[in-house]
Amino acid sequence: MLFWLLYQKLFPYFPFFRIFRYVTFRCVFASLTALAIGLLIGPFVIDRLRQFQIGQYIREEGPQSHQKKGGTPTMGGVLICISILVPTLLWSNLSNAFVWLVMFATVAFGAIGFADDYIKVVHKRNLGLTSKQKLLLQFLVSGAIAVALLVLRMDGGYSTRLVVPFLKNLRPNLIIDSLMSTHFWPLAFLPFVLFVMFVITGSSNAVNLTDGLDGLAIGCTIIAAGALTMLTYVSGHAVFSDYLELQRMPAVSELTIFCGAMVGASIGFLWYNAHPAEIFMGDVGSLALGGAIATVAVCIKQELLLPFIGGVFLLEAISVLLQVGSYKLRGGKRIFRMAPLHHHFELGGWSESKVIARFWILALVFALFALTTLKLR
Repeated sequence: MLFWLLYQKLFPYFPFFRIFRYVTFRCVFASLTALAIGLLIGPFVIDRLRQFQIGQYIREEGPQSHQKKGGTPTMGGVLICISILVPTLLWSNLSNAFVWLVMFATVAFGAIGFADDYIKVVHKRNLGLTSKQKLLLQFLVSGAIAVALLVLRMDGGYSTRLVVPFLKNLRPNLIIDSLMSTHFWPLAFLPFVLFVMFVITGSSNAVNLTDGLDGLAIGCTIIAAGALTMLTYVSGHAVFSDYLELQRMPAVSELTIFCGAMVGASIGFLWYNAHPAEIFMGDVGSLALGGAIATVAVCIKQELLLPFIGGVFLLEAISVLLQVGSYKLRGGKRIFRMAPLHHHFELGGWSESKVIARFWILALVFALFALTTLKLR
C-alpha cells in the first residue's frame, strides 16, 4: 500500500515511480521483503518462543527418532504470517477486494491453528482442539469466504463457473439457475458454498498433515506458491489469459504480490526449519498456508488444478484417509506402516533428509504438470 501510494502521489513529478505500477516489479520486491523479514526476525522469534517455553510435544505413537525433537520451539507460523502480510500491505493495492480476502483467510486459519497450538502448550500434550471443533471453525471461515466471493460475483468481478483442465469449453456453473426465480433461491448458491468450503478446509488440513518432517511442508509450499504466482499473473494479464484461453480476471493480478510474498516468507522460514529444525511452524503456520493457497486457487478459478499444484499435500491427506478407513473397516489392518505417507517411508528405512528431498522433487513434478495444463487445455 505504501509504495502504491508513492506511485500515485509522485508519478506526476517523478516518472521513475511508474515502476511501482507494474505487478511484476512489486511481486519481486514483495518476495524479497518477505524473505528479509523472515531472516531478520527469525532469531528473535525463536528466542522468544524458547523464553516462553513454547516447545513441540511429540506424539508417543510417532517414530522413535522424532522423540529427540521434543521441546523444539513451535508456533513459528506466526513468523510466516507476519512475513506474508507485511509485504502484502506494503506492495499491493489495498483497494483490491481479493487481496483482503486472501489476507483474511491467512489470518483466520492462522488464528484457528494458534488456538490449537496454544491449548497443546498449556496442557503440555500433543492434543489441542478436538477434530470437530477444528473442522467447525474451518468450515465457518471457508463459508464466509464463499459468501464474500458471491458478493464479488454480483459486481461482475468473479464467476462461479468452474474451469476444467484439458476441457476449455466445459464451464459448469455451481449456481443452480433454475432456483433463482423461485422461493428457494438461497438454495441456488448452496453447491458453490459447499464446494468452496470443501476445497479450502481440505487444503488447510492437507498442509497440516504434511507438516511432520523438518522442512517438508514449507518446501512443498514454496513450490506450490511459486506455481500460484505464475497462475495469478497470467489470469490477470490480458494477452496471456486470452492466448491460454483462461477466464480473464484483471482484479486477481494483485494476488501475484501476495503469492510472491508467500514464496519469500516460506524461503525465509525454511532457513530455520531445515533439518535439523530450529523451529516448527505448528498448526498456526500449516493451517494458515493451506487456507491461503486454497483461497488463491478459488479466487483465480483454478480449484480443479489445486490437487496438482499441491500434489504432495493431496497424497499425504489421502494416505491418512486410507489408513483410517482400512483400520476401521478391516478390523485393525493397516495399508501403510504409519500415516501420513512420509512416516511410511521413514519406517521403511529412508532417512529423514531423503524423504524430504524426494517429496520436494515430487512436489516440483506435480507443480510443473499443473502449469503445462495451461497450454494443453
